[in-house]
Amino acid sequence: MTRSRLVADLRRLGVRAGGVTMVHTRMSAIGWVVGGSETVVRALLDVLGPAGTLVAYASWEEHVYRAADWPREHRDAYLAEPPAFDLATAEAAREHGRIPERVRTWPGAERSSHPEASVVAVGARAGWLTASHPTDDAYGAESPFARLVEAQGQVLLLGAPLDTVTLLHHAEAIARAPRKRRVTFRVPVAEPGGVVERTFTDIDTSAGAFPYEGLGLEEDEFAVIARAALAAGVGVRGHVGRAECHLFSAPELIALAVAWLEDRFGTGGRR
Repeated sequence: MTRSRLVADLRRLGVRAGGVTMVHTRMSAIGWVVGGSETVVRALLDVLGPAGTLVAYASWEEHVYRAADWPREHRDAYLAEPPAFDLATAEAAREHGRIPERVRTWPGAERSSHPEASVVAVGARAGWLTASHPTDDAYGAESPFARLVEAQGQVLLLGAPLDTVTLLHHAEAIARAPRKRRVTFRVPVAEPGGVVERTFTDIDTSAGAFPYEGLGLEEDEFAVIARAALAAGVGVRGHVGRAECHLFSAPELIALAVAWLEDRFGTGGRR
């Protein structure tokens, strides 16, 4: 797969020039790409153009969700000398593939300051998108995810499965429902004056913000919501290279997802 082939396929799918697009990528699904992940990023930037902005969910490779599950010697060593989140150098979480780290290290890239929920962006609106990231409610109304929706952005699953739509955490955060699971954690953060331990409180993005287990779903809840969106005409399917891809309008996806969540978990909902 060449850069020009990827550009043509992305345009055919509907990625908008001048838009703000959050991408989730599984490189192996695309096929053999000449130039690898760099070519994929260049192709995306080609399509978005100089007025567009490319966004990826970065999080942090060293963020720990369940240290209690580690071997005791690992847990003790980590607690004795926990790594500090440094906005300039902290590696994007590898479980999200190669593209987030590529975007993080791209010339001119910007990154939001939250250690668990951070996003990286390149392009005209990168600074605006990443400018502030609350320590509480990191997926909520004042977050980069909300700004993606405000910008009438798109979410592109470039060969990535439907359960990888990180923007759906924003729907969880803003849905009017009383039984959200929340977590509080402390992280050492590197600041100009030295390392400071900061406290963060948010919805539980690991175990799930809601008791989805009670719904009897046959697959991940985010995949279920994404399929419901596709069935409702929110989003399109297509191919980029050999990869099956999906492209969603961020505002339309969030509107459907919030309604889905409130119907099941909101006051007066079916549960």
